[in-house]
Amino acid sequence: MKASLILSLCVCSLQAIAQKNALRTQVNTKADALQEQVITWRRDFHEHPELGNHEVRTSAIIAKHLQSLGIEVKTGIATTGVVGVLKGGHPGPVVALRADMDGLPVIERTPVPFASKVKTTYNGQEVGVMHACGHDSHMAILMAVAQVLSSMKADLHGTVKFIFQPAEEGVEPGQKGGAEQMVKEGVLENPKVDVVFGLHINSQTEVGKITYRPGGTMAGVNDMQIIVKGRSAHGAYPWSSVDPIITSAQIINNLQTIVSRNVNITENPAVVTIGAIKGAIAQTLSPNLLRCWARSAPLPLPTKNY
Repeated sequence: MKASLILSLCVCSLQAIAQKNALRTQVNTKADALQEQVITWRRDFHEHPELGNHEVRTSAIIAKHLQSLGIEVKTGIATTGVVGVLKGGHPGPVVALRADMDGLPVIERTPVPFASKVKTTYNGQEVGVMHACGHDSHMAILMAVAQVLSSMKADLHGTVKFIFQPAEEGVEPGQKGGAEQMVKEGVLENPKVDVVFGLHINSQTEVGKITYRPGGTMAGVNDMQIIVKGRSAHGAYPWSSVDPIITSAQIINNLQTIVSRNVNITENPAVVTIGAIKGAIAQTLSPNLLRCWARSAPLPLPTKNY
C-alpha cells in the first residue's frame, strides 16, 4: 500500500512538472514571436512621450490593443488610466499586473532615430518630454503579456487585471493623479485584487535575469518647495542686502543633515535632493529670492515658506 501511494505521488509530481515545463515552453514561444512588436511599441511610446495626466495618445493605443484581444477595458480612471480585465477559464485568484505610462520633463539628447522631440510647458517653463525612466518599456511589456495570456485564456486559473497607471512621476501643483487616485477610484475592486505585481527595468541588471526582494523596493517620493525672501541691492554693495543666494546655499548644505543625523538608514534608506534652483535674472541680489525644489525619499517633508 505504501509503495503504491509513493508511486502515485511520484507519477503526479512528474505530471505536474511536465505540465509546468509545457506551459513554460508555450509562454516562451509566444513571447519570442512578439519580440519585434514589443520593440516597435516601445520605440513608438519613446518617440511620443506624455507627462502625467496628459497620456491621451498613449492610453488610446493601450486601450485599443486590449480591446482587440477581447479584454474588458475601462478608461479614464484617474484621468487617463486604463484597466483591462481578463477572466480565465478556471476559478482562482485575481492577480493585477501594473505598468506606468508617463514621461518626464527632460530634454532628450540621445542619438537614436526614435528620440523624443516633444516639448511642452511644465511649471510655467517650456521643457522637453522624455521617457527617461523606462515607462515606455513597461507599457510595451505589459501589452505583450496581455496578448500572450489572452491567447491562453481557457487555461488560466483566475482573473488577470492589467493596470496602466498615469502620473507615476507626479503631477503639477494643484492636480491629482497616480496610484493613489486610481485606488480611490476603485482600481483594486470589481473584481477585488488579491495581489499586485509591478515591474521596473534596470540597466544594471543583466539581460535575462530579474532581481527581487520582499517588502519595499523603490523609495517613496515627496516634493517640497522652499521660498527664501531677501532684500535686494546692487551686486557691488552686497552688505546692503539680505542675500537669499547665500542663505539658500546654507539651507541646501544643511538639508543633508536630515539624513545623516536624523534618519536611521539601516532601517529606512533615505535621500534628500535639491533638483532645481531659481534666483534673480540679473547680476544683482533679487528682492524675492531663490526658489528651491527638492525631491526627497521617503521622508515626509512638507512645503514651508521662510
